[in-house]
Amino acid sequence: MLSPLKTLHDYIHEHQLWQKTIVLKRGDYLHMADDLDDNIYYVVGGTLQSFVLVNDEEQIIRFGYEGDFFTAIDCFISGQPTILYAQAIRKCTLKMIRKSDYIEHIAEQPDLSSLWQNIMSWMIIGQLEREIDLLTNDPAERYRRVLERSPRLFQEIPAKYIANYLRMTAETLSRIRRS
Repeated sequence: MLSPLKTLHDYIHEHQLWQKTIVLKRGDYLHMADDLDDNIYYVVGGTLQSFVLVNDEEQIIRFGYEGDFFTAIDCFISGQPTILYAQAIRKCTLKMIRKSDYIEHIAEQPDLSSLWQNIMSWMIIGQLEREIDLLTNDPAERYRRVLERSPRLFQEIPAKYIANYLRMTAETLSRIRRS
């Protein structure tokens, strides 16, 4: 059985709904805070980070890998400018579809609407798990929880970004990984 993300990608691809391809070099921004970017992106290759600035420090909240859909979810849902930054960690190739075109197709296709509900539910559960991670005081426990849930993170993301995501120093992460 195909995953919901693969099914969604295949539908958009088969119906030629992608409006453009974007290539980002390492360090390039897909969007910045205060941008109005409610487009949906599909990561063809590369890796992105999504972060907020807290007291002028980057706090990573999400990563996007090859095969993922990526959006400024706050902007997508509210229609208001995003508070998020999205930046390429590695060179990225992205396909883009406008929210308005996507929503139009969802309204016409009950199966696609159901699929979108499944994806949104998965995203909400993921956010709840992330909140629990952040409330966990023990760095080793935060590491264990994320490793169990997202082993791919540790295969594709450099340690300094993982440490930021886990809210610990790179040294603490290194010590936990060795133990």
